[in-house]
Amino acid sequence: MAPLRSMLLLSLTVFIFTSCRADPDPLQDFCVADLKSDITVNGFPCKPASNVASKDFFFSGLAVAGNTINMFGSNITAGSVQTFPGLNTLGLSMNRVDLAPGGVNPLHSHPHASEIGFVVQGEMLVGFISTADVFYSKVVKVGESFIIPRGLIHFQYNTGKENGVAITAFNSQLPGVVLAPLTLFGSKPSIPIDVLTKTFQVDASVIQLLMSKFGQATSPYN
Repeated sequence: MAPLRSMLLLSLTVFIFTSCRADPDPLQDFCVADLKSDITVNGFPCKPASNVASKDFFFSGLAVAGNTINMFGSNITAGSVQTFPGLNTLGLSMNRVDLAPGGVNPLHSHPHASEIGFVVQGEMLVGFISTADVFYSKVVKVGESFIIPRGLIHFQYNTGKENGVAITAFNSQLPGVVLAPLTLFGSKPSIPIDVLTKTFQVDASVIQLLMSKFGQATSPYN
């Protein structure tokens, strides 16, 4: 009886565990984000179906070149759930990356998603750093693609003589972005200077200079 009892207990445990994880996929056709809702969830609540319109499933923002007249010479147009409500709960989004000659999409990471990119104009050096501190990079040209694993620091830098454009896609409706220069030297409130001087092993004057540059800087992401 003991072996039989153990087998029944194991079967019941497996059943309960799998039942708790049942239906991992969406159980409705769509969940268009209600961006005006005061409800806080891991994502956005759904609009009532009666308020959903065709415009919720279409987005033209990536068709327009971004303004690259800024300190980085870059502009990133986000096609995330915040601008494209129909993406809500679908686990995907897209960005347009515009780089002026010599422009850079500065060192940053996406904490919520991996990234795949496709160059549609010009050429750009794309690179990322692994957790083992290995730097991987390549100059990517028109028609070529690249991938950035989730959460790793990376960049795109225009090495050509014409404007560069890439379309990037993510496996998250809201990949998030942490821009290294603005995060480290432009946060509000500021990171204590003593922490930064010790971290980077430089004088306070160097940190103050960087804070003066990035304290009021505008993010190229919009």
